[in-house]
Amino acid sequence: MTVEIESKHKFLVGIDSDGCAFDTMEIKHKECFIPNTINSYDLQAVSKYAREAAEFVNLYSKSRGINRFPALVETLEWLQRRPEVKARGVTIEIPQALVDWMASETKLGNPALAKLVESGGDPELRRALEWSTAVNDTVARFVRGVPPFPKVRECLERMAEQADLIVCSATPNDALRREWDEHGLAQYVTAICGQETASKKESLALAKNYAAYHTLMIGDAPGDYNAAKANDALFYPINPGAEEASWQRLFDEGIERFFAGTFAGDYQTRLLAEFDTYLPESPPWPVD
Repeated sequence: MTVEIESKHKFLVGIDSDGCAFDTMEIKHKECFIPNTINSYDLQAVSKYAREAAEFVNLYSKSRGINRFPALVETLEWLQRRPEVKARGVTIEIPQALVDWMASETKLGNPALAKLVESGGDPELRRALEWSTAVNDTVARFVRGVPPFPKVRECLERMAEQADLIVCSATPNDALRREWDEHGLAQYVTAICGQETASKKESLALAKNYAAYHTLMIGDAPGDYNAAKANDALFYPINPGAEEASWQRLFDEGIERFFAGTFAGDYQTRLLAEFDTYLPESPPWPVD
């Protein structure tokens, strides 16, 4: 899918939301996603390990920030390989119907999944939809009053003077609009592109309408970088655990470099090398 906007400037900036603009990753996953995962997938007997696996996938690994459905499958896969889970006699099943759906669908959100379920989809797809719906309901009840990181507003104000800004996220559209409206940030962006709109890669395909090195993606996860790379865009990392310092650096030097044409090259390389050190690929526990 191709996202279209009315270009008003010579530059384009894509901004991720959860964990990047807003400090919402911890509360959403620890208080909303994980309890519903344990309940929906009957993981009570291994809840400790389920929590560790889900936190690793969604917060503390290079999978951080991926769409909820692939993240769910990866969480179950790590659990399946954990010796402690096997020792408790708990069998972890990977929902193959969900895996197959992810392979064929580009808009990995509730609307597309609900349409398939309503047409007589596999019981595992219905289970995944019920889980995802429960997550959304919990997020709507729990997540409020979480402001953007310091210097986010100032960065948006400065960038909006010379660039078209879009939110480029795997979060559902309704949640994005609610959070960006709640804190008065929606005024700075031209479009809010969540999981029902397109993937991050598809949303950032707008870069083709701008000159080389005139598109920047700001994100906190490898998936954000991959979306930027796929569209020949520059990437500014918000380092997990060092978000305030990352936004301060963007405000102090990154924005000016982007607009001045000195971001690409050594500066971009140094940022990427630093970013790569923040998230591991393998968990800290043994796996079979």
